[in-house]
Amino acid sequence: MDNELIFQIALSKIPHIGDVHAKTLVSIFNSASAIFKTSKRQLEKIEGIGSIRANSIKNFNNFNFCEKEIKFIEKNNIQPIFISSENYPKKLLHSADCPVLLYFKGTADLNKSKIISVVGTRNNSEYGKFVCQKLIRELKEYNIIVVSGLAYGIDTIAHQTSIQNNIPTIAVLAHGLDKIYPVSNTNLAKEIIEQGGLLTEFHSGHQPDKQNFPKRNRITAGICDALIVIESGKKGGSLITAEIANSYNKDIFAVPGRIGDLKSEGCNSLVHSHKASIVQSSADIIEQMGWNNTTITRKNKQRSLFIELTNEENKIYTIISENNPISLDEIMYKSMCSNSAIATVLLHLEINNLIVALPGKLYKSI
Repeated sequence: MDNELIFQIALSKIPHIGDVHAKTLVSIFNSASAIFKTSKRQLEKIEGIGSIRANSIKNFNNFNFCEKEIKFIEKNNIQPIFISSENYPKKLLHSADCPVLLYFKGTADLNKSKIISVVGTRNNSEYGKFVCQKLIRELKEYNIIVVSGLAYGIDTIAHQTSIQNNIPTIAVLAHGLDKIYPVSNTNLAKEIIEQGGLLTEFHSGHQPDKQNFPKRNRITAGICDALIVIESGKKGGSLITAEIANSYNKDIFAVPGRIGDLKSEGCNSLVHSHKASIVQSSADIIEQMGWNNTTITRKNKQRSLFIELTNEENKIYTIISENNPISLDEIMYKSMCSNSAIATVLLHLEINNLIVALPGKLYKSI
């Protein structure tokens, strides 16, 4: 039995220790087990932890549950993915509140270069269904993964269309992997596992409670390169996901609808407030995301010789050159530098013709 995994599961269950605090602790101690072995006095000194959270860590004793969860994971061929793992979705790391531990059942690559999330109303129109199917079919040739939430309506259509067109699809769940909600999508979930996977931050036995869905939505928003909203009312989960995606600086697209159409109020509002771009065909997405497969040409500039790099600049340049191309999220994760520091370094490296910025927030050394 994986001893480190026991502590990883335990870390995700400690009262008063949310994802932000857990992420801070992992960045300091490098492993979950090291956190539990640290003295209360040392824990208290960490900014944001204090005595209450330090007590919660030292008093945690529900390791029996963790051992049972590992047995469930092994029995059902589930892959636990800790935040420091190489296969953790790098795009999720851009958000401060990303889950410290994920559970995945499937075969899809969670770090695929082109990932779109599709969300929308549970009570879609025939028009919404048509647009959803059309966009996904047209995007197939661009080697994408389609992410959605397995809910009724647009979510279900997105998953079904992906499967029909042999496109990998991932369903993000608001409960544990011991059940499927809604139950009517049980067979669909089985197909998704074969052609993509089911992803959740919730352990087995966790019910699809109302408060879990906004948490589910942040994963849907964070794991993608672009979010597409297809039919949404003025309020609801789709708009929550879009707002989260906007806070993560993701590209958002919304299918416009007729004025006064209740199913289009949310999409029209996103466009009107400049939080989303209008999408009328897949060409709009391809153009904005730079996925047209054409060679990106730039004027050849002679690289400056004998450029003096600071330690921070050299560190980030090395990360980029060893991982060509690499996303901004992965640069942040690997360098552990602040957003502002990274932005300054990237600008300096680009000015000196050491790196090039690519569409989709990717960077490549020259």
